[in-house]
Amino acid sequence: MPTPAVRKPGAVWTELPRSASVGAEPAGHVRLGYARTSTARQSLDAQLDSLAEAGVTRIFAEKISTRATRRPELEAAVKLAGEIRSSGVAVTLVVHEHKRLGRGIELAMLAEELKASDVGLEFLTGELKGSHDPSGIVFTVLAAMSGMEREYIRDRTLEGHESARKRGKTIGGSGVTDESMLSMALHLREQEMSLRDIAKRLVITLGAKKGQHPSPATVMRMLCEHDETTRT
Repeated sequence: MPTPAVRKPGAVWTELPRSASVGAEPAGHVRLGYARTSTARQSLDAQLDSLAEAGVTRIFAEKISTRATRRPELEAAVKLAGEIRSSGVAVTLVVHEHKRLGRGIELAMLAEELKASDVGLEFLTGELKGSHDPSGIVFTVLAAMSGMEREYIRDRTLEGHESARKRGKTIGGSGVTDESMLSMALHLREQEMSLRDIAKRLVITLGAKKGQHPSPATVMRMLCEHDETTRT
């Protein structure tokens, strides 16, 4: 490769034009889309068309029930959103309607995860239609919903345990969680990780579900039980 003239011996150094970075994320705002149906028979077309009309070019789509403990495409969308945001680019996750993301505690936990990554949300229709900043009221409400749901689950769990003890029955879930899982969950919670992320890091070592990850609800129940025990 020939030496440029500006780099002859004794010449003053001059920076040459730099080539554009291949595959670099453009500065500005990235909009990622997510679409979901609950069954394989349902069509994604309406959601995909809606997202395309909204200017979304990268869409994650799947046909999977809300009851599924893992939704791979949603997890991939959230992960990519976080990675892009960490590079300094604003990111919004765009969904046709909030019900496509989940309901109740699931939606609240997802909102917590997106807020932690400073990723915005936009719903194209439904009760929450509009763009929502991570510091906005919708995220605040969803976070509060998550907190109330945790308290409800904790109270319901304690009532169930008390009822079971009176009847001499074993407490459900004891075959799934153990002391090492609780210890790891507490450690990850101290790092302010979401319940969804904590669940991904844990592995069941007992029973029929050995080798699988616990659900976020199981992690929440385990932590609530621990918190209640330490308070009494």
